Amino acid sequence: MGETLKREWFGNIRGDILSGLVVALALIPEAIAFSIIAGVDPMVGLYASFSIAVIIAFVGGRPGMISAATGAMALLMVPLVRDHGLEYLLAATILTGVIQILFGVFKVARVMKFIPRAVMIGFVNALAILIFMAQVPHLIGVGTITYVFVAITLAIVYIVPRFFKAIPAPLIALVLLTAIAVYSGFDMRTVGDLGTINQTLPAFLLPDVPFNLETLMIILPFSFALAIVGLLETLLTANIVDDMTDTESNKNKEARGQGIANFVTGFFGGMAGCAMIGQSVINVKSGGRGRLSAFVAGTFLMFLIIVLGNVVVQIPMPVLVGIMIMVCIGTFDWKSFSYMKNAPKGDAIVMVATVAIVVYTHDLSKGVLAGVLLSAIFFVAKISKIKVQKRLLDATHYRVEGQLFFASVEDFLEKFDYDIENEKVVIDFTDAHIWDDSGVGAVDRVVLKFRESGNDVDIVGLDAGSQKLIDQLAIFKNSNVKLPTH
Repeated sequence: MGETLKREWFGNIRGDILSGLVVALALIPEAIAFSIIAGVDPMVGLYASFSIAVIIAFVGGRPGMISAATGAMALLMVPLVRDHGLEYLLAATILTGVIQILFGVFKVARVMKFIPRAVMIGFVNALAILIFMAQVPHLIGVGTITYVFVAITLAIVYIVPRFFKAIPAPLIALVLLTAIAVYSGFDMRTVGDLGTINQTLPAFLLPDVPFNLETLMIILPFSFALAIVGLLETLLTANIVDDMTDTESNKNKEARGQGIANFVTGFFGGMAGCAMIGQSVINVKSGGRGRLSAFVAGTFLMFLIIVLGNVVVQIPMPVLVGIMIMVCIGTFDWKSFSYMKNAPKGDAIVMVATVAIVVYTHDLSKGVLAGVLLSAIFFVAKISKIKVQKRLLDATHYRVEGQLFFASVEDFLEKFDYDIENEKVVIDFTDAHIWDDSGVGAVDRVVLKFRESGNDVDIVGLDAGSQKLIDQLAIFKNSNVKLPTH
């Protein structure tokens, strides 16, 4: 335990501190922007990002991953804030935390294994596109100097690491170009243009809402949606960071940790949040690996607001846009193009559909849900092909190959010749499996139909699972039962 604690907190001190500084600077404009999306004061997002990042450093299950206020969560909050106000949002944030803690306790994170790889690739690519799209407003209708600063930022973040790795390149770009912008007086948009920053610490407060069933009914649908989307984005991000760092993480502990962070944040005037793939990628690429990186990101964010608020508002937006473009390029899975060419057609369609739906709706949960459902449909279509081969030996012998369940029943029923009379019929299931009541019902129909013409029917080759279903549900064992007519 002590060795794990030491490794996760102090195994990469220099890298974690430097990457945490970069992440804190990148969190500021996004936290403000997400607050504006949700329809609340910019400080709500900033307080949330500080609180969640610091708390998750202690209770999260994935060292090196950054959690804060996010766009996916902010979009879900819009109707609640519009119709009921900030206080109900804070109450919903607390309830979101409770639901996520329960998800973690009941090990809901296990459902991640049901998300196909094609959906994961689509999720990552859609997120990269959404991050880029969020930067476009800062690039349209601006002066030439903005494009110059974006280009210089990209040059620094890609060229400097080839020669100098002691300090993360994004941090060099931020400090250097902010100094140039301040002293040169160039006319560019800055972080301060996104909203007002109050240089005050968050304070503990109880949401000013009636504590009754009516309030619960108002916030419960929003809290449940926030909990699901937050957990989905968090666990997908955790998988991505696992792959990037070649390490494993505790997904159920992460779910509980996200719940604890959101629960506490609601009492300190913050909105619900979750893991951020963009900031997590920045953290990992800047050298962050341990819990210290998330802690530094959160505390330095608050330090910047309280102590250096007047300096932070002068950071040029083109520099942050350049860093986020780097994140987009690093996040996007460029092997997707060859994947679409070489993968099974169904998987390629699932990936493209996931990307299209997420980008169109700006809702990660809708895209992932659609991708999973589409994958399930393609999978069912693929395994629902069933073969029945007829051979005339000492009896009329049917050999069944494939999976017999609701989707393959119709094809199964069509494979038999019911015109024979007073013969011996053998149906061999050695190479088949019966999965559900629909499959048993189909076997019933075949057997009873043959028996109506005086045939003697034997079922052979059933495996243990199929035999158990037949024993429990089949009616053909009672020879007096006739086939139901519809």
